[in-house]
Amino acid sequence: MKLGQATIKDIARELNVSNSTVSRALKDYPGISDETKKKVKELAEKLNYRPNAVALSLRKSKSFTIGVIIPEVVHFFFSTVISGIEEIAFKNGYNVILCQTNEKLEREKSVLNTMLDNQVDGLLVSYSKETTDFDHFSKLLNLEFPIVFFDRLPEIDNTINVTVNDYQGAYQAVKHLAEQGYKKIVHLAGPNNLAISRKRKDGYIEALRDSGMEIDENLILSCPNGDEKESFDATLKLFEKPETRPDAIFAHHDIVAAGAMMAIKSLGLKIPEDVGVVGYSNWQFSSMIDPPLSTVAQPGSRIGEKATELLLQMIDGKREASAKGENVVLDTELLVRKSSVKI
Repeated sequence: MKLGQATIKDIARELNVSNSTVSRALKDYPGISDETKKKVKELAEKLNYRPNAVALSLRKSKSFTIGVIIPEVVHFFFSTVISGIEEIAFKNGYNVILCQTNEKLEREKSVLNTMLDNQVDGLLVSYSKETTDFDHFSKLLNLEFPIVFFDRLPEIDNTINVTVNDYQGAYQAVKHLAEQGYKKIVHLAGPNNLAISRKRKDGYIEALRDSGMEIDENLILSCPNGDEKESFDATLKLFEKPETRPDAIFAHHDIVAAGAMMAIKSLGLKIPEDVGVVGYSNWQFSSMIDPPLSTVAQPGSRIGEKATELLLQMIDGKREASAKGENVVLDTELLVRKSSVKI
């Protein structure tokens, strides 16, 4: 049974009870046995029955609304993705409901229910850093509800995703630092449960290998929070010991790079003469700081456009929601600025 088709009548028929019994059981009315309530609620959960939204009827009409779930609205990358989403949505007569999770799993589950309660026709999702169990999404996908994931690849089979080539972006960034003559390049890495972090780390490692450098795990530091204080403190620790003292840093995104730059300056060192720095994502501030930050630009707007195009195809029945998965990968671009140009 597809999402949106489960009704009180379906549950009553399946359990061989009356419609009123199902209705009262769902509302915990007295006079209904605990066993009946349990059976009704378990089946309702299995069928994703929603009394005031998606599953009231056969969904003969669309709401012409799509939901967007992102980790942070303030993140420059996600703001560019939203621009692309809205451009395509509005062109096709769709409204957009936006919710942020603040990188929290419980909030993600809550906003997912909010989206469904608002009768969205489909979802565009970039899941939180805390999400390692994807059952709340898998259940919807099993019911053929249209979902397209972007930026962050979920550990779910046969999903439709839009991402960038994070491996190649990281590889180009680190190869650039090596070509500038830097010999000891540190990677300030993202949370390891995110595929994008693992791919950036892999690109970093491969670029070192291709540049004839040894891989030193002590030069790979996790900065899972992704804020400037975390990277500031991590960078200061690097310079405490001669064996970990770097002459270049590749950060998993620009905020992390900015924290590293502040730490380097606090030590009286110069960028790029003493230490080169490259970030990731091309936040707006990256071209305005001193020195301007070299970074890997992601085509955020195009990610939003492509993800929305795919979702609308699913909503319109032109692409099966449960068909073989597809991963659309877009190219990044290395923007070389003064923070990394030594030669």
